[in-house]
Amino acid sequence: MYEQLWSILPVLLLILAAEFVNGWTDAPNAIATVVSTRVLSPYQAVVMAAVLNTLGAFSGTAVAATIGKGIVDPAIINTTTVAAAMVAIVIWSMTAYYMGGLPTSESHALIAGLSGAGLATAGPSVLLWDGWAKVLIGLTFSTFLGFFGGLGIMLVLFRIFHAHAPGRIRVLFGRLQVFSAAFMAFSHGSNDGQKFIGVFTLTLVLGGILPEFEVPIWVILLCATVMGIGTATGGWKIIRTMGIRLTKLEPIHGFSAETSAGLVIEAASRLGIPLSTTHTISTSIMGVGSVQRFSAVRWGVAGEIVAAWLLTFPVCGLIAYLVASLAKLL
Repeated sequence: MYEQLWSILPVLLLILAAEFVNGWTDAPNAIATVVSTRVLSPYQAVVMAAVLNTLGAFSGTAVAATIGKGIVDPAIINTTTVAAAMVAIVIWSMTAYYMGGLPTSESHALIAGLSGAGLATAGPSVLLWDGWAKVLIGLTFSTFLGFFGGLGIMLVLFRIFHAHAPGRIRVLFGRLQVFSAAFMAFSHGSNDGQKFIGVFTLTLVLGGILPEFEVPIWVILLCATVMGIGTATGGWKIIRTMGIRLTKLEPIHGFSAETSAGLVIEAASRLGIPLSTTHTISTSIMGVGSVQRFSAVRWGVAGEIVAAWLLTFPVCGLIAYLVASLAKLL
């Protein structure tokens, strides 16, 4: 067993590197609004996110199972396939981060990377439609439900509180936003946190360490901890993009965006649907910002974010395909 573990250790380390990058460039979305509205300090928000991301990751394994055995056929790939996908994620996410602090979707990077590397390893038969159907449903959840959920909650709150003094509203929702941010962080762990847990477990199966796909508790703890360290280390550029550059947020806006995104993500997690938390909170913020007036959203910044989304699938798929093809030749 120890010999088998040593043989796959480089791949496991690559997965943890990708999980660290996930914490660095994706997990900050969960706390961007609560930091930008100054309800919590960055330190308080990071601690809260780390704890609740971990708890969220323990709340189920449906998404981990979809990623680990529903996107590409585990019977015809190998650990090199997984390694190539991780290399693609790290390269793409770090590039987007340093090119302007753009929040990338590690969910889509992971799915595209596994698919591209899988195609290089075993051809088109490697792709599994059932898992991909859930990915397409996730795109709908994150884009449309995120936007209209944020917009709808904001409209309801405006109707209820329009006659109240702005100061009282700020105090009330400053307190409520602590709970909505905690819910958002928990839901992030329940969906995004599970994805790399699924890949880690898949690698243990491919390496002969586990007889079947069943997520061990120590894998959840390890991956969640690494993601939390990544968030604490380098998430501030993403927080600035999402919470400050995209639109001006007050606590009531942050509460609406986080509640909308959290509900959408949590529903997807229970159904085993992997979606992008980046997309979901971004579109929720856009929906909330649009209620004030359409021009309240800085659509130039939104366009940069959307461009990063659109490029994620082809770029990560291509990088993973090339890396896996090169490994095959060597």
